[in-house]
Amino acid sequence: MSVHRRPFRVTALPAVAAAAALAGCSPGGGVRVDPPPAPPADVAGHCAALHEKLPETVAGLARTPAEPESELTAAWGGSAIVLRCGVPKPAKMLDPKQEGIHVNGVAWLLEKQDDGSFRFTTGMRLAYTEVLVDAEHATDAGMLVGLSAAVAAAVPEGIAS
Repeated sequence: MSVHRRPFRVTALPAVAAAAALAGCSPGGGVRVDPPPAPPADVAGHCAALHEKLPETVAGLARTPAEPESELTAAWGGSAIVLRCGVPKPAKMLDPKQEGIHVNGVAWLLEKQDDGSFRFTTGMRLAYTEVLVDAEHATDAGMLVGLSAAVAAAVPEGIAS
């Protein structure tokens, strides 16, 4: 009798997972992400191009609708990973002692926050893009791989004004 139950449980799990995924996409299922102040038109254009190239998953987390909807913002795993494009140049970017990493040809300023989370901000691109990562998911910079590929494809190298 347990042999008959096992296939039922296996086939029921995808249905439960699908229902949970749909619940996350329903109205009110998004995460609040405040867009940066309105960037110049050329920067907003680069951000719109980036928005189109962003991956559906980052670090195994599915994309979450950002509210309000904007081409300047995106989120994955609720608020675990949040992206804002068109942010002002961080003051810490001028400090030569600040830590940074390069991932897939994209330079990122690395700032550890007091709560254990991290803020990564692109450098040497015509639009600054900020990625906030909660403490739980900030243990592996590998999550920047897909985001770096999107940035490299959509935001040209240069120095944003």
